[in-house]
Amino acid sequence: MIEVLAKLGRGPVFLAGEVLECVITFTNPLSASSTSASSEMLAWASAQIHCQFHASENRVALPPSDGSKHDVQAENETVFVPNRGERGQCILSTPPKILFCDLRLDPGESKSYSYCETLPVDGPPSFRGQSVKYVYKLTIGCQRVNSPIKLLRVPFRVLVLHGLKDYQFPQDEAVAPSNPFLEEEEGLKKDSRLADLATELLMVATSRRSLHLYNISNTRGKVGTFCIFKTVYKIGEDVIGTFNFSEGDIPCLQFSVTLQTEESIQEEFQRRRGQPVSFTTHARHQESCLHTAQSSFSLPIPLSSTPGFTTNIVSLKWRLHFEFVTSGESAGTCLVRESQSEAVTWTGVEQMEVDTFSWDLPIKVLPTNPILASYVSQFSSTNSITI
Repeated sequence: MIEVLAKLGRGPVFLAGEVLECVITFTNPLSASSTSASSEMLAWASAQIHCQFHASENRVALPPSDGSKHDVQAENETVFVPNRGERGQCILSTPPKILFCDLRLDPGESKSYSYCETLPVDGPPSFRGQSVKYVYKLTIGCQRVNSPIKLLRVPFRVLVLHGLKDYQFPQDEAVAPSNPFLEEEEGLKKDSRLADLATELLMVATSRRSLHLYNISNTRGKVGTFCIFKTVYKIGEDVIGTFNFSEGDIPCLQFSVTLQTEESIQEEFQRRRGQPVSFTTHARHQESCLHTAQSSFSLPIPLSSTPGFTTNIVSLKWRLHFEFVTSGESAGTCLVRESQSEAVTWTGVEQMEVDTFSWDLPIKVLPTNPILASYVSQFSSTNSITI
């Protein structure tokens, strides 16, 4: 028996273009119940990264694929196919790398191997939507002699930040700040600079503030104004806005603000022409606001959510969806008894004519630092199997 343990070096979330590093450890454990321990042999082990795409048959019409390429690995073959048994299509993969050939482990002995690979910048981000899914996995395949191949999969998340692909690092390394007391490999040095560049680009894009004022009105008149200071955010930030109903002509009884994503399939891949888009709610604020002059809301963008993106099949956009309930009557009058010496009970009206209307405000949501997103990731940095 051999235990195989894979551990990602820096959490389960990465930016496209970064270097993924994983340490794979093979151990021949000592069993307390066994009286005669023996050496164990593995013929080979390889590792490869791939992105698996899966689409809902009810929503997406994909062109027919070549079925002869699907699941070509039989149980007794020595062909390493990382996506064997997976649903959907493998749309992206890196070249496989051999970790070793003919590994012998004595009882209690273990050996570790480091796997490093740059994540492709032209791939889609990780996404689990109602119509499509993009899932990234690192697969380690290993085999005993005359035994079937065993696969260890380590899922991870990829964030895509546009702009990093076109950036050229300076050739003169002396101009770049560095720590003279640390010896870094060239790939790791470039990787850390890539993360720093991404953080800087995101900070510049999301720190710009300018006052955006919107008049809220319906067919009968003005309800109020809405104010927001920016429309570009990172995942993990809060969307903050304020309302001013003091200058409105129509009383607003209630409002709600919903943070949503809009998942739409490109027209050529739609199962039915004109099919509706899919909406997902991430946060919601609702408030009764009769006789309220000003109000505000704060909606957090979950770190686990996917920033906006577009591929040849699907598009994901973010928006704020507003719903307003206004009164068709004057809600500012209240009748009391003439004799103020007697007790007075204030009660609301039993019936009121109301009007409802909605409004959508598009916003832009970008990725964040992958280390920050790793804290709430559903994926684990380690995974293991026994063969």
